[in-house]
Amino acid sequence: MNDAGYIDGQNVAIEYRWADGQFDRLLELATDLVRNNAVVLFAGAVDVKIKEIKAAKIPTVFATGSDLVELGVVASMNRPGGNATGVTVRSGELWPKQLELLRKLAGSPNLVAVLVNPNNVSTRASVRDVEAAARAISQNVLIVNAGTEGDFDSAFTTLVKKRAGGLLVAVDALLTNRREKIVALAATHAVPAIYGRREFAEAGGLMSYGASTIDQYRQSGYYAGRILKGDNPSGLPVLQPTKFELVINMKTAKALGLDVPLHLQQIADEVIE
Repeated sequence: MNDAGYIDGQNVAIEYRWADGQFDRLLELATDLVRNNAVVLFAGAVDVKIKEIKAAKIPTVFATGSDLVELGVVASMNRPGGNATGVTVRSGELWPKQLELLRKLAGSPNLVAVLVNPNNVSTRASVRDVEAAARAISQNVLIVNAGTEGDFDSAFTTLVKKRAGGLLVAVDALLTNRREKIVALAATHAVPAIYGRREFAEAGGLMSYGASTIDQYRQSGYYAGRILKGDNPSGLPVLQPTKFELVINMKTAKALGLDVPLHLQQIADEVIE
Protein backbone atom coordinates (compact mmCIF):
# COMPACT_ATOMS: atom_id res chain seq x y z
CA MET A 1 0.00 0.00 0.00
CA ASN A 2 2.98 2.27 0.51
CA ASP A 3 3.77 1.78 -3.20
CA ALA A 4 0.25 3.01 -3.97
CA GLY A 5 0.81 6.11 -1.82
CA TYR A 6 -0.86 5.04 1.43
CA ILE A 7 0.83 4.97 4.84
CA ASP A 8 -0.96 3.52 7.85
CA GLY A 9 -1.71 6.21 10.43
CA GLN A 10 -1.09 9.08 7.99
CA ASN A 11 -3.55 8.92 5.12
CA VAL A 12 -5.18 5.55 5.73
CA ALA A 13 -6.27 3.49 8.75
CA ILE A 14 -5.77 -0.27 8.62
CA GLU A 15 -7.89 -2.42 10.91
CA TYR A 16 -6.96 -6.06 11.51
CA ARG A 17 -9.07 -9.06 12.46
CA TRP A 18 -7.62 -12.51 13.17
CA ALA A 19 -9.53 -15.79 13.11
CA ASP A 20 -6.76 -17.65 14.97
CA GLY A 21 -7.58 -20.82 13.07
CA GLN A 22 -11.32 -20.60 13.80
CA PHE A 23 -12.38 -20.38 10.19
CA ASP A 24 -16.08 -20.39 10.96
CA ARG A 25 -15.53 -16.87 12.36
CA LEU A 26 -14.24 -15.40 9.09
CA LEU A 27 -17.57 -14.10 7.83
CA GLU A 28 -18.35 -12.65 11.27
CA LEU A 29 -15.01 -10.82 11.26
CA ALA A 30 -15.55 -9.49 7.74
CA THR A 31 -19.03 -8.28 8.69
CA ASP A 32 -17.60 -6.52 11.73
CA LEU A 33 -15.16 -4.60 9.52
CA VAL A 34 -18.02 -3.54 7.26
CA ARG A 35 -19.98 -2.31 10.30
CA ASN A 36 -16.92 -0.24 11.22
CA ASN A 37 -17.11 1.54 7.85
CA ALA A 38 -14.26 -0.25 6.08
CA VAL A 39 -14.16 0.74 2.42
CA VAL A 40 -11.82 -2.01 1.17
CA LEU A 41 -11.44 -5.53 2.55
CA PHE A 42 -8.26 -7.56 2.15
CA ALA A 43 -8.65 -11.28 2.84
CA GLY A 44 -5.62 -13.55 2.92
CA ALA A 45 -5.65 -17.36 3.34
CA VAL A 46 -9.45 -17.54 3.58
CA ASP A 47 -10.12 -20.27 1.02
CA VAL A 48 -12.56 -22.03 3.36
CA LYS A 49 -15.02 -19.10 3.39
CA ILE A 50 -14.03 -17.24 0.26
CA LYS A 51 -17.50 -17.06 -1.33
CA GLU A 52 -19.13 -15.99 1.92
CA ILE A 53 -16.61 -13.17 2.41
CA LYS A 54 -17.24 -11.92 -1.13
CA ALA A 55 -20.91 -11.62 -0.15
CA ALA A 56 -19.97 -8.89 2.35
CA LYS A 57 -20.79 -6.43 -0.49
CA ILE A 58 -17.60 -4.41 -0.11
CA PRO A 59 -14.68 -4.13 -2.57
CA THR A 60 -12.50 -7.10 -1.66
CA VAL A 61 -8.97 -8.13 -2.56
CA PHE A 62 -8.15 -11.81 -2.08
CA ALA A 63 -4.73 -13.43 -1.73
CA THR A 64 -5.57 -17.06 -2.28
CA GLY A 65 -4.59 -20.43 -3.64
CA SER A 66 -8.05 -21.01 -5.07
CA ASP A 67 -9.14 -20.62 -8.68
CA LEU A 68 -11.43 -17.61 -8.34
CA VAL A 69 -13.02 -18.24 -11.75
CA GLU A 70 -13.84 -21.88 -11.07
CA LEU A 71 -15.35 -20.95 -7.70
CA GLY A 72 -17.55 -18.30 -9.31
CA VAL A 73 -15.98 -15.47 -7.30
CA VAL A 74 -14.98 -13.60 -10.49
CA ALA A 75 -16.28 -13.81 -14.05
CA SER A 76 -12.83 -14.10 -15.63
CA MET A 77 -9.18 -13.51 -14.81
CA ASN A 78 -8.96 -10.43 -17.05
CA ARG A 79 -12.35 -8.92 -16.19
CA PRO A 80 -13.51 -9.98 -12.71
CA GLY A 81 -16.78 -8.12 -13.21
CA GLY A 82 -17.86 -7.79 -9.59
CA ASN A 83 -16.73 -6.46 -6.23
CA ALA A 84 -13.72 -8.79 -5.88
CA THR A 85 -10.31 -9.31 -7.43
CA GLY A 86 -6.92 -10.34 -6.11
CA VAL A 87 -3.89 -12.56 -6.51
CA THR A 88 -4.25 -16.30 -6.95
CA VAL A 89 -1.98 -19.23 -7.67
CA ARG A 90 -3.61 -22.24 -9.29
CA SER A 91 -2.61 -25.53 -7.69
CA GLY A 92 -2.67 -27.28 -11.06
CA GLU A 93 0.37 -25.28 -12.08
CA LEU A 94 2.36 -26.23 -8.96
CA TRP A 95 1.66 -29.95 -8.50
CA PRO A 96 3.78 -31.16 -11.47
CA LYS A 97 6.85 -29.25 -10.28
CA GLN A 98 6.34 -30.33 -6.67
CA LEU A 99 6.02 -33.97 -7.71
CA GLU A 100 9.15 -33.66 -9.81
CA LEU A 101 11.17 -32.16 -6.96
CA LEU A 102 9.92 -34.69 -4.42
CA ARG A 103 10.71 -37.63 -6.70
CA LYS A 104 14.23 -36.32 -7.30
CA LEU A 105 14.89 -36.10 -3.58
CA ALA A 106 12.93 -39.12 -2.35
CA GLY A 107 14.07 -41.54 -5.02
CA SER A 108 10.88 -41.84 -7.11
CA PRO A 109 8.71 -43.52 -4.45
CA ASN A 110 6.07 -45.98 -5.65
CA LEU A 111 3.35 -44.14 -3.71
CA VAL A 112 3.10 -40.46 -2.80
CA ALA A 113 0.50 -39.29 -0.27
CA VAL A 114 -1.23 -35.91 -0.70
CA LEU A 115 -2.51 -34.21 2.45
CA VAL A 116 -5.53 -31.96 1.86
CA ASN A 117 -8.21 -30.20 3.89
CA PRO A 118 -11.61 -31.53 2.70
CA ASN A 119 -13.30 -28.39 4.07
CA ASN A 120 -11.42 -26.12 1.66
CA VAL A 121 -13.61 -25.07 -1.25
CA SER A 122 -10.74 -25.61 -3.70
CA THR A 123 -9.85 -29.14 -2.55
CA ARG A 124 -11.92 -30.94 -5.18
CA ALA A 125 -10.11 -29.07 -7.95
CA SER A 126 -6.76 -29.61 -6.22
CA VAL A 127 -7.32 -33.37 -6.02
CA ARG A 128 -8.30 -33.45 -9.68
CA ASP A 129 -5.17 -31.52 -10.65
CA VAL A 130 -2.71 -33.54 -8.58
CA GLU A 131 -4.14 -36.81 -9.85
CA ALA A 132 -3.78 -35.56 -13.42
CA ALA A 133 -0.18 -34.49 -12.77
CA ALA A 134 0.57 -37.90 -11.25
CA ARG A 135 -0.96 -39.81 -14.17
CA ALA A 136 1.21 -37.89 -16.59
CA ILE A 137 4.34 -39.39 -14.99
CA SER A 138 2.82 -42.74 -13.93
CA GLN A 139 3.04 -41.84 -10.24
CA ASN A 140 0.65 -43.48 -7.78
CA VAL A 141 -0.90 -41.06 -5.28
CA LEU A 142 -2.95 -41.49 -2.13
CA ILE A 143 -5.26 -38.66 -1.01
CA VAL A 144 -5.43 -38.28 2.78
CA ASN A 145 -7.79 -35.82 4.46
CA ALA A 146 -7.35 -33.62 7.52
CA GLY A 147 -10.20 -31.20 8.19
CA THR A 148 -9.12 -30.44 11.76
CA GLU A 149 -5.90 -30.65 13.74
CA GLY A 150 -7.33 -33.76 15.39
CA ASP A 151 -7.21 -35.54 12.02
CA PHE A 152 -3.44 -35.21 11.53
CA ASP A 153 -2.41 -38.30 13.49
CA SER A 154 -4.89 -40.57 11.70
CA ALA A 155 -3.88 -39.13 8.32
CA PHE A 156 -0.25 -40.01 8.96
CA THR A 157 -1.22 -43.42 10.31
CA THR A 158 -3.01 -44.06 7.01
CA LEU A 159 -0.17 -42.95 4.76
CA VAL A 160 2.39 -44.95 6.76
CA LYS A 161 0.16 -48.05 6.68
CA LYS A 162 -0.13 -47.68 2.90
CA ARG A 163 3.69 -47.37 2.69
CA ALA A 164 3.74 -43.93 1.09
CA GLY A 165 7.34 -43.02 0.32
CA GLY A 166 6.70 -39.31 0.01
CA LEU A 167 4.21 -36.62 0.96
CA LEU A 168 2.81 -33.50 -0.70
CA VAL A 169 1.01 -31.04 1.55
CA ALA A 170 -1.58 -28.79 -0.09
CA VAL A 171 -1.57 -25.03 0.39
CA ASP A 172 -4.31 -24.42 2.95
CA ALA A 173 -4.75 -22.04 5.88
CA LEU A 174 -5.40 -24.81 8.43
CA LEU A 175 -2.41 -26.83 7.32
CA THR A 176 -0.12 -23.79 7.24
CA ASN A 177 -1.26 -22.60 10.67
CA ARG A 178 -0.48 -26.06 12.10
CA ARG A 179 2.76 -26.54 10.20
CA GLU A 180 4.84 -27.39 13.29
CA LYS A 181 2.55 -30.35 14.02
CA ILE A 182 2.68 -31.60 10.43
CA VAL A 183 6.44 -31.19 10.16
CA ALA A 184 6.89 -33.05 13.45
CA LEU A 185 4.71 -35.95 12.26
CA ALA A 186 6.64 -36.16 8.99
CA ALA A 187 9.88 -36.33 10.97
CA THR A 188 8.51 -38.93 13.43
CA HIS A 189 7.43 -41.21 10.58
CA ALA A 190 10.52 -40.41 8.44
CA VAL A 191 8.40 -39.36 5.44
CA PRO A 192 10.08 -37.04 2.92
CA ALA A 193 7.66 -34.18 2.30
CA ILE A 194 7.32 -31.13 0.09
CA TYR A 195 5.14 -28.16 0.98
CA GLY A 196 3.71 -25.18 -0.87
CA ARG A 197 4.86 -22.53 1.62
CA ARG A 198 8.40 -21.72 2.70
CA GLU A 199 7.21 -21.43 6.31
CA PHE A 200 7.16 -25.24 6.45
CA ALA A 201 10.82 -25.55 5.45
CA GLU A 202 11.70 -22.84 7.95
CA ALA A 203 9.86 -24.88 10.60
CA GLY A 204 11.94 -27.96 9.81
CA GLY A 205 10.14 -29.38 6.77
CA LEU A 206 12.29 -31.05 4.13
CA MET A 207 11.49 -28.83 1.17
CA SER A 208 9.03 -26.24 -0.10
CA TYR A 209 8.15 -24.97 -3.53
CA GLY A 210 5.48 -22.40 -4.16
CA ALA A 211 4.52 -18.81 -4.61
CA SER A 212 6.17 -16.22 -2.41
CA THR A 213 3.64 -15.17 0.25
CA ILE A 214 5.40 -11.83 0.60
CA ASP A 215 5.16 -11.17 -3.13
CA GLN A 216 1.49 -12.24 -3.19
CA TYR A 217 0.59 -9.92 -0.31
CA ARG A 218 2.58 -7.04 -1.80
CA GLN A 219 0.62 -7.31 -5.04
CA SER A 220 -2.63 -7.47 -3.05
CA GLY A 221 -1.71 -4.38 -1.03
CA TYR A 222 -1.04 -2.42 -4.20
CA TYR A 223 -4.47 -3.41 -5.51
CA ALA A 224 -6.09 -2.28 -2.24
CA GLY A 225 -4.40 1.08 -2.73
CA ARG A 226 -5.67 1.39 -6.29
CA ILE A 227 -9.23 0.70 -5.11
CA LEU A 228 -8.85 3.39 -2.44
CA LYS A 229 -7.88 5.77 -5.24
CA GLY A 230 -11.11 4.99 -7.06
CA ASP A 231 -10.39 2.01 -9.30
CA ASN A 232 -13.23 -0.48 -9.52
CA PRO A 233 -12.24 -4.09 -8.67
CA SER A 234 -14.44 -5.28 -11.54
CA GLY A 235 -11.83 -3.95 -13.96
CA LEU A 236 -8.67 -5.01 -12.11
CA PRO A 237 -7.41 -8.31 -13.61
CA VAL A 238 -6.82 -11.15 -11.19
CA LEU A 239 -3.06 -11.40 -10.85
CA GLN A 240 -0.85 -14.44 -10.49
CA PRO A 241 2.30 -14.45 -8.36
CA THR A 242 5.47 -13.51 -10.19
CA LYS A 243 7.92 -15.11 -7.78
CA PHE A 244 8.19 -18.79 -6.87
CA GLU A 245 10.60 -20.12 -4.26
CA LEU A 246 12.39 -23.41 -3.71
CA VAL A 247 13.66 -23.84 -0.15
CA ILE A 248 15.57 -26.95 1.00
CA ASN A 249 16.27 -27.81 4.63
CA MET A 250 19.61 -29.66 4.59
CA LYS A 251 19.42 -30.53 8.29
CA THR A 252 16.14 -32.37 7.72
CA ALA A 253 17.49 -34.08 4.60
CA LYS A 254 20.45 -35.37 6.62
CA ALA A 255 18.14 -36.61 9.38
CA LEU A 256 16.18 -38.56 6.75
CA GLY A 257 19.36 -39.96 5.24
CA LEU A 258 18.78 -38.19 1.93
CA ASP A 259 21.50 -36.84 -0.33
CA VAL A 260 20.41 -33.56 -1.93
CA PRO A 261 21.69 -33.42 -5.53
CA LEU A 262 24.05 -30.52 -6.13
CA HIS A 263 21.91 -29.16 -8.96
CA LEU A 264 18.92 -28.88 -6.60
CA GLN A 265 21.04 -26.95 -4.11
CA GLN A 266 22.20 -24.65 -6.89
CA ILE A 267 18.71 -23.79 -8.16
CA ALA A 268 17.23 -23.38 -4.66
CA ASP A 269 16.33 -19.85 -3.57
CA GLU A 270 17.44 -20.76 -0.07
CA VAL A 271 19.28 -23.70 1.48
CA ILE A 272 18.78 -23.99 5.23
CA GLU A 273 21.83 -25.55 6.87
